[in-house]
Amino acid sequence: MTDVLLTHSYHLYYDRKQVRKMQPYPPLGTLYAAAELRSAGLSVALFDTMLNDPEQGFASALEKYQPRIVVVYEDNFNFLTKMCLTRMRAVAYSILDASQRAGAMVLVNGSDASDHAEDYLRRGFRCVLLGEAEKTLVEVVGSLRNGGDEALPAIAGLALLDKTSGRAMRTARRGLMRDLDMLSFPARDLIDVDQYRTAWKKAHGYFSLNIVASRGCPYKCNWCAKPIYGDSFSVRSATSVAEEMKRLKYEFGAEHLWFADDIFGLRARWLRELAVEVEKLSAAVPFKMQSRVDLMTAENVSALRRAGCAEVWMGVESGSQRILDAMDKGTQVNQIATARENLRQEGIRACYFLQFGYPGETWDDIQKTAELVRDTRPDDIGVSVSYPLPGTKFFERVQAQLGEKTNWSDSEDLAMMFQGAYTNQFYHALHDALHAQVDSWSASGGHSVGQDAAELTPEELWARVLRLETTCRNARPTVLPGLEGPLVQLQTSSGMTCGDD
Repeated sequence: MTDVLLTHSYHLYYDRKQVRKMQPYPPLGTLYAAAELRSAGLSVALFDTMLNDPEQGFASALEKYQPRIVVVYEDNFNFLTKMCLTRMRAVAYSILDASQRAGAMVLVNGSDASDHAEDYLRRGFRCVLLGEAEKTLVEVVGSLRNGGDEALPAIAGLALLDKTSGRAMRTARRGLMRDLDMLSFPARDLIDVDQYRTAWKKAHGYFSLNIVASRGCPYKCNWCAKPIYGDSFSVRSATSVAEEMKRLKYEFGAEHLWFADDIFGLRARWLRELAVEVEKLSAAVPFKMQSRVDLMTAENVSALRRAGCAEVWMGVESGSQRILDAMDKGTQVNQIATARENLRQEGIRACYFLQFGYPGETWDDIQKTAELVRDTRPDDIGVSVSYPLPGTKFFERVQAQLGEKTNWSDSEDLAMMFQGAYTNQFYHALHDALHAQVDSWSASGGHSVGQDAAELTPEELWARVLRLETTCRNARPTVLPGLEGPLVQLQTSSGMTCGDD
C-alpha cells in the first residue's frame, strides 16, 4: 500500500489546440510536491494524466498502488492549468469519484480549487490545499496518517468544511517560501520520460523538458490571476538553476528547455550570474521563456543568449497605449520595437502574446495592434481574448455580465465571457488573420489558424475581418471608466489589409 498517489487533471488529448501543437511537458508542480513528500519519508506514486487516459489509466493506478490518500495536485507552472478549463475540472471530479470508490481520502490543490474552494469541498474533496502548498501537503498527509483529520483546522493553508456547522472555512494563511533552494529538484523519475521524448521527437525532431527558476510575479496587470503566489516573487540561485539545467541536458537528454516561470529575467544581476554559471558547467541548452518588453534591454538580452536562450515570449498585449494603460500593464508601446530589435541583434526569436477584446478597445486600437505586428514582424504570436478570472480587478468589473459559462472548455475556446465590442466570430477571424500574416514571413509553423481558414491567404483573411467588423459589432459593449466612447468606424485604407507584405 502506497501512502500517497499524486495526479493532476490536465489531459492533452482533451485540448484540440494543444494536440495540434504537440508540446507536452511533465507536471512540474506535481513533481515538486512528490519530491517534498519523499523528503518527509513517505511512499509516493504518480499517475500522469498528460499523455495517459485519465479514465482507464487512473483506475489501473488505484488498483496497483492502493493508496491511502490521493492528491490532485495541479501543475501550477502550466499556464493551461491557470486558465481553469472546465474539462480539467471534470477530470478532477472523476478522479475524486474513482478514488472514493477505492476507499481513499482525496485532497486537491490548484488555481481552480483555490478560486472555488467551497464547490470542491461540497463535491467531496476532504480539503483544498491553498496557494503554494508543498509544505501544507506534507503536514496534512502526516496528520492523516497519524490517526485522522482532527488536527486539520490547526494546519495553515487549508480550506475545509467545518464538521459542526457544515460551512466552508479557511485556516490561517501560510506564508510563502523565500529560499527556493531548500526544495528538492522535481521527482522526474516518477514520469515516463521516454513517452514525452517520443512525442516531441515525432512532432518536432527534438526533445524538450520544462524547468522553473522562480515563483510568482510582482507586476499588477489587472487581468492576471494569481491565486497561488499573489504578487510575490522569489527566485532560485543561479547556481541551482544551472545545475538543474546540466542534469536535464546530460541525464535526461534534453535538447531544449521551457522555463515555465511567470516572468523570467526580472533581475539583471541574476541573469549575468546565470550566464556565468551555465558557461562554467557547460550546461547551455537552447531554451524559451516568457518575460516583459521593458526587461529586454541590450544587456539582459546579451546575458540571455550566453545562458542559451533561443526564444522569448513577451506579454505585448496591445499596440494601443490607452489599452495597455487600462490593463495596468506598466509598459510603453515604443518599448516593444526596442525589445524586438535587441532580441534580433542577438539571434533570439521574439514572440508576442496578444490580447483582444479588453473593455473599451475600439477598431482603432485593434488596427494599432495589427500595424505593430506588421511593422515589427515577430517570429511568432499567441492570440487570445480578455479572459476574466476570479480574484482579478478585471473580473470584478465584468462579473455582473458573466453568465453560466465562466471558463473555457479548452485552450482553443476563445470565447468572450462578457459583452465585448464584437462577437466571438469576429475575434476568431482576427485570430486567424494575424496568425496567417505572421506565418507568411516566419517559420512559426502555419498550424494556428482554424480549419475553415487554412486554405485562405492572409489577404483573404484580412478581407473577412474587415467584413465582419461592421456586422459583428455588439450594440452595447462593456466599457470601463475612462475608456468610454463609440467604436471607431471602419477604415478601409488601413494597413490591416496587409497587401504590402
